Amino acid sequence: MSQALPRTDFNGSGLIRLLAGLSLVDSAGSRQFSAEELGRWLDVADAITLHAAQGAGATIVRAARYGRQPGSGAAAAGEFARVRATLVELIVVSCSPDGSGSRSRLPLPKAAVEPEDAATYGPYRRFHLALQSEMETAIRALRGGIRRALADSSARLARLAALDEAIERILAARERQLLATTLPALLEKRFQHLLAAHRQALSDSGRGDEPGLWLQPGGWLAAFRDELRALLIAELDLRLQPTLGLVEAWRNEAGRQR
Repeated sequence: MSQALPRTDFNGSGLIRLLAGLSLVDSAGSRQFSAEELGRWLDVADAITLHAAQGAGATIVRAARYGRQPGSGAAAAGEFARVRATLVELIVVSCSPDGSGSRSRLPLPKAAVEPEDAATYGPYRRFHLALQSEMETAIRALRGGIRRALADSSARLARLAALDEAIERILAARERQLLATTLPALLEKRFQHLLAAHRQALSDSGRGDEPGLWLQPGGWLAAFRDELRALLIAELDLRLQPTLGLVEAWRNEAGRQR
């Protein structure tokens, strides 16, 4: 039985919807991402690279050590699902209070630390960046492995693989800038908003602050942790979109040849 793959797209991505729901971006941010807008991302040298890839193909890069080379569209779909499930589990475990078995662990406020010292965003930014690095490494390997397998499958899919390699090389730095800079900045804004609301509630009630309770059910940091986990999974699906496109193209090509 084939495994169902999540369908995502840039314009209606879960990441955009979550950010809009938290009032971190305007909902208009999910508007159609047009060819004209994409053109603003590409300079003349990039356009030449894409043209060369379309006309003559390109050398497919070696996958990183996590990569596999699936032998069919069904195998590619299975490998896609496996890598996504592994990364989702990594995110969930890393965001759990104990984080056991994960290299990246959610920062925990210590009860003995002063609230002002405990409520700093730096550790959470580093945590986010560490998980982004894990995602990027695994997805690059998955995408490269599927691309190499496509290149060996048919002339049509080989051209797609070459074009995808060129696009990845051109847009990688821009994607990294957006996801590693803009997104953590938006999350810091949300962190500060929840912290300010927490402090206002304490002031209104006349109670003292206890950092050790922030991650308890109903705590402001527990709410941030849950939002961060959901946003990381949405970010993962956004990062996986190009690879999903390759898998679906392979499936469509197999259907054409029947």
